[in-house]
Amino acid sequence: MANKSLGDNRTRTSVSIFIVAGLCCFFYLLGSWQRSGVGKGDSIALAVTKSGENCNILPNLNFETRHGGQAGSIDDSGTEVKKFKPCRPRYTDHTPCQDQKRAMHFPRENMIYRERHCPPPEKKLHCLIPAPKGYVTPFPWPKSRDYVPYANAPYKSLTVEKAIQNWIQYEGNVFRFPGGGTQFPQGADKYIDQLASVIPIQNGTVRTALDTGCGVASWGAYLWKRNVIAMSFAPRDSHEAQVQFALERGVPAVIGVLGTVKMPYPSRAFDMVHCSRCLIPWGAADGILMMEVDRVLRPGGYWVLSGPPINWKTNYKAWQRPMEDLQEEQRKIEEIAKLLCWEKKSEKGETAIWQKRMDADSCRSTQKDSEATLCKSTDPDDVWYNKMEACITPSKGNGDDEGLKPFPERLFAVPPRIANGLVSGVSVEAYLEDNKKWKKHVSAYKKINKLIDTGRYRNIMDMNSGLGGFAAALQSPKLWVMNVMPTIAEKNTLGVIYERGLIGIYHDWCEAFSTYPRTYDLLHAHGLFSLYKDKCDFEDILLEMDRILRPEGAVILRDDVDVLIKVKKIIGGMRWDFKLMDHEDGPLVPEKILVAVKQYWTVGDNNSTSTR
Repeated sequence: MANKSLGDNRTRTSVSIFIVAGLCCFFYLLGSWQRSGVGKGDSIALAVTKSGENCNILPNLNFETRHGGQAGSIDDSGTEVKKFKPCRPRYTDHTPCQDQKRAMHFPRENMIYRERHCPPPEKKLHCLIPAPKGYVTPFPWPKSRDYVPYANAPYKSLTVEKAIQNWIQYEGNVFRFPGGGTQFPQGADKYIDQLASVIPIQNGTVRTALDTGCGVASWGAYLWKRNVIAMSFAPRDSHEAQVQFALERGVPAVIGVLGTVKMPYPSRAFDMVHCSRCLIPWGAADGILMMEVDRVLRPGGYWVLSGPPINWKTNYKAWQRPMEDLQEEQRKIEEIAKLLCWEKKSEKGETAIWQKRMDADSCRSTQKDSEATLCKSTDPDDVWYNKMEACITPSKGNGDDEGLKPFPERLFAVPPRIANGLVSGVSVEAYLEDNKKWKKHVSAYKKINKLIDTGRYRNIMDMNSGLGGFAAALQSPKLWVMNVMPTIAEKNTLGVIYERGLIGIYHDWCEAFSTYPRTYDLLHAHGLFSLYKDKCDFEDILLEMDRILRPEGAVILRDDVDVLIKVKKIIGGMRWDFKLMDHEDGPLVPEKILVAVKQYWTVGDNNSTSTR
């Protein structure tokens, strides 16, 4: 009798378990269906899930640094793909839009020849840029600030040219960066301390900085520990590999020049703009270059000029320039600064500091006989390939800088541009919801790639940055994110990104980015290929991604499944290991995630070179 009761209990328990399990499955499928939405991608999403793509596992994907031999390419599509060959070794440091040979065909006045000049489609390389022999993963930050492997950028000219200025030293198989500069041979730290006696660098008021003519970007490198992030730029010129060195060190930098075209940054973006003997003719052409600085400088922000012509009376002999020329140069700078309503806060030694007044517009209206010409453009952020004008950008109408919070509070506070309704279609509620979404996405990324938060990835790029939610969710002293705002994006939100205390740049992904090869550790793109599917070839974008990604660097693409299937076929012919994964909300969501790792290979490895 007892045995029979025991058997009945077991039967009832089994039935209960079966019922509970069935209900769990039902409600899981119901929830997945509710989250999936409705659209053309649903059927494809189901097809991919049923076809055995193994979207949720990464058995062959290793994010660890190996520097080993060639790994097997993952391509289970069963269709033939185009295989991309390596480019010739001479293209190791190829920068398509700043090619030095092409540059010499353009006018030299006003630095036109050093501006962006991209090749036509028929001249683009369709091969994979090789890494130099012996290339290794850079040292983790903060060691990378001071040491760069020689094999990664094997150019010694700066160690000779700048030997007495403490820029860079060659020591065996590494370069060492003592932190010096032309205007601060005793080190960037002491120089920044001098600036901090005038500028509130420590309290979070100054967060974003622009370093014009940055050299190897030691100023930006040493600002980092003070919680200031600097966007540095310098031209590709006779000072070989200066921007390349900056990025190898883990410092934000791009190839760029102040010439005739507006800088690729929004108005009122930077808390501080800096020039340390950058050799820019600030007083020339009616002050047009200072007016461009004024456009990107936030009201209340600071402009630092260190070097000629400041303190010319003492230094004209050392600078080997006539007193009269230097005196006139400083007179023009002072005159233009007054026109812009910049208030001089300090001049000590060879360094002068101005502050842009918060009430610059009303200040100009009170100036008698003012020669100020206001720009007529209705959009001060419309800058891509647009020429600079000798006019002043009005300060009003683009946010309330007085309400801008200090960093790090600024990172998740509602940006003034959104609070004041200046970004069409983006409400305060939408902004807060976007932050929640990206915290969730980044949490999922960290489960996929457990190296994201370890310091393995220092230079990160978000290729379609939106409101900057990805970068904000990743915020860490171990890394920085270059937020790229595609010029064809529906909403221009780069100003919002700067108001959050992040940095970024405008760019058109139908062209090459203004950087050297192998300068980013991780590339992220949400909806990028959907955005460009009718604009240019996916192949060109993917080859550019390969150019700027380090060997064994990672890629995360988030897009509609039908788009990612097309992308997947192209990268099957590249030296990437990759896997297509489900959205974190389940297999029925049409949006998928493609994760990849670029394989390690160098010049001469594995295969003949390209015919290009």
